[in-house]
Amino acid sequence: DKAPLSKSLLLVPSAISILLTLLFQHYQKFFTYNLQAIKEDFQIWRLVCGRTVCLDLKDTFCSSLLIYNFRIFERRYGSRKFSSFLLGVWMLSAVFDLLLVEITQYLFDITISSLPSGFLGPVFALFVPFYSSIPRVQVAQVLGHFSITNKTLVYILGLQLLTSGSYIWILALSGLVSGICYNSSVLKVHKILRVPNWVAKIFSWTFEPVFSSAEPTNEVRVGMGATVDIQRQQRMELLDRQIMMSQVAQMRRQRQQQGGMINWNRLFPPLRHRHNANYQDHRPSEQDTPPPTEVSEEQVARLMEMGFSRGDALEALRASNNDLNVATNFLLQH
Repeated sequence: DKAPLSKSLLLVPSAISILLTLLFQHYQKFFTYNLQAIKEDFQIWRLVCGRTVCLDLKDTFCSSLLIYNFRIFERRYGSRKFSSFLLGVWMLSAVFDLLLVEITQYLFDITISSLPSGFLGPVFALFVPFYSSIPRVQVAQVLGHFSITNKTLVYILGLQLLTSGSYIWILALSGLVSGICYNSSVLKVHKILRVPNWVAKIFSWTFEPVFSSAEPTNEVRVGMGATVDIQRQQRMELLDRQIMMSQVAQMRRQRQQQGGMINWNRLFPPLRHRHNANYQDHRPSEQDTPPPTEVSEEQVARLMEMGFSRGDALEALRASNNDLNVATNFLLQH
């Protein structure tokens, strides 16, 4: 739901990979990531074919699961910005692949003629925003010392993908470096390598209706996790939404009685302090009132790219203590 690009990247390359492995094995040569043919014969088309479809079903399975977990970024940023990120890191990682191969040959005298095929560079690049922007929530503890979080499974899948081939570490390193360059705005890459608006509109009109899905209902969403921990996390998320909805309804009733706009600064503090049993909803004194939270312009820009007004984005970020996840969830649901 709300991630048609992720769904297309999950279905189309996986289907092509399965067909090439089971039925059309004689066409696999056109999808090999042959660096020697690219450098010596200038077969640039191999960069597109060799860096899109996996020829190893293990890589296909792991990369598909990772794309499924990374769909949260398309929901958060929007399809156009997510596709711009994938395009940017795809092009950067192609350059870094060639550089790392040359460096390896120069330092260790190892000649690498081909690399594992597939959409692996951008998949590894997505670990950069996943590490920096997805909150870490502990769900279990093993032997009293090792914590199992909501991000552990994704890291295990990434490690499995990293160890599936001999030279896949080159793709992983180039993907991580390109992800850092794009995510940290080094050399303004995010402004140069981006999908034009007219291209995004064309794909929105043609392919988005094909890969779009209806939003699942709450009844279907609850309890559908594969494990007890996932089901518990789903129920916690649903409970958070219900609490937010009830407080919004209460504030709307107060607005109808008193008039005026909803004061979000009174809405979010109970959410931030609901774990404190001694918390009382009273108006703080001037001495206890904290200074206004400084809002990051980058986070404001992210919310505005999703279609929200600047005023709503500023108020949501200030009220949520500059927490982009809380502000986004509230704005999306109201």
